[in-house]
Amino acid sequence: MTSVFNESDVTEMINRINNLNPSSRPLWGKMSVAQMFAHCNVSYELVYENKHPKPNAFTKLMLKLFLKNLIVTNKTPYKKSSPTAPSFLIKDDKNFEEERNRLIEHIKKTQDLGEFYFDGKESHSFGKLTKHEWNVMFYKHLNHHLKQFGV
Repeated sequence: MTSVFNESDVTEMINRINNLNPSSRPLWGKMSVAQMFAHCNVSYELVYENKHPKPNAFTKLMLKLFLKNLIVTNKTPYKKSSPTAPSFLIKDDKNFEEERNRLIEHIKKTQDLGEFYFDGKESHSFGKLTKHEWNVMFYKHLNHHLKQFGV
């Protein structure tokens, strides 16, 4: 599997991102490309910024029981136009360059920190995850949306 911790895989992800432009259109869904970048940035904001409220204990339990395995394993790909958690909904217009640059910086930071930084790290919603689960979660989500925009 592609790894968010591997330099050549990260280069390929960034090249795919850089193949998009402000007029790129989705193959499905309603987000603009800038909104998609902002949406993908939320995954990293949950790790690197204290910007989003943490779920309460009951919600976290429900997320772990019903969503965790869909998110952190490769068993099933995301379906087109799947429901989105409220913190991931991007309704306002976003700046293409700003969001693209933030996403690339988040991806590079993740690769620089490396898999051992993430091994056993607490997730915002799912509790402690292995380095493999972090990798799947980051890559699966980004890859889904890059495919949404045809790259």
